[in-house]
Amino acid sequence: MSNSEPLYAVRYPDGSVSLYVDEEYALDQGIDPAKLVRVDVPRELYSTGTVQEIREYVATYIESLASGSA
Repeated sequence: MSNSEPLYAVRYPDGSVSLYVDEEYALDQGIDPAKLVRVDVPRELYSTGTVQEIREYVATYIESLASGSA
């Protein structure tokens, strides 16, 4: 059993983040697959965290990718 749950996300220039449970749903919503990022969220955060906490985790992860520190 994995210690994380995958989420798919898009981070917009204004800093907001949209989360998607799976890649297929994101594509159905018109999201450009080149902008979609898979983020493995720790299981504990996924199951007990608030949506805001998960958004912040995902946003920080995507920022770290952009800065090359992931």
